[in-house]
Amino acid sequence: MDTATNNTAAAMPQLFDLTGHVALVTGGNGGLGIGMARGLASAGASVAIWGRNAERNRAASAALKANGADVADFACDVTDPEQVSAAMELTIARFGRLDSCFANAGGSGVRKPFTQLSPGDWQSTLDLNVNSVVYTFQAASRQFMAQGSGGSLVVTSSVAALLGVPGGGYSATKAAVSGLVRSLAVELAPAGIRANAILPGFIATEMSLNTPKAFQDACLRRTPSGKLGTVDDMAGAAVFLAGPASQYMTGHSLVIDGGQSIFPM
Repeated sequence: MDTATNNTAAAMPQLFDLTGHVALVTGGNGGLGIGMARGLASAGASVAIWGRNAERNRAASAALKANGADVADFACDVTDPEQVSAAMELTIARFGRLDSCFANAGGSGVRKPFTQLSPGDWQSTLDLNVNSVVYTFQAASRQFMAQGSGGSLVVTSSVAALLGVPGGGYSATKAAVSGLVRSLAVELAPAGIRANAILPGFIATEMSLNTPKAFQDACLRRTPSGKLGTVDDMAGAAVFLAGPASQYMTGHSLVIDGGQSIFPM
């Protein structure tokens, strides 16, 4: 084995070591977010969990702390820019810095036939899945710039951004945030800030398992891996995108769907 190969092998564990790293996960008290938070904490990161439900926040924090993680939770409705700013101040007061921001909070929004969506329905889905990301990424980017350290922005989009999914504005909002990270990747690169998206397929969560069984069965049929994803399938992607292993990746959409988006059955 030559010297270059030896050096690469020796450096490999460090690429996934997040010791001293501070990560923020919105919607981190359950679902996809808790899978990300667990992965980040297991790699050595300190983790800030934001969520609207203070009780669920505390429960998620307690579970991570039981495994030795450095975690703090903050109640925040990320559709409200003032709450986002306040939660960011509290996060920085607690941890002293921020290195990665996972804008994961979101949801299905209003599911109605397109012709029946009211202006209010449309606006609420935009607030939930797009405006919340904008507010969160603005606050995180300002902090990265103030530190002068760069950072990693990651949004939870969906394979629905690539596929035609009925039910109103969900696909549109997920496509929007996938486009947002491409714009931010270009604009924020001089500040050392990277921006990427994770596009999960059907991952078994409390929310997804409340969808009609026919929909779940259809997702499973078109997933060549033959199984639904779990929240722990989000952990590796979170660690990869947060830290040095992905230092030259920006503006990318990382699909985690067991092949669902490429299998036309």
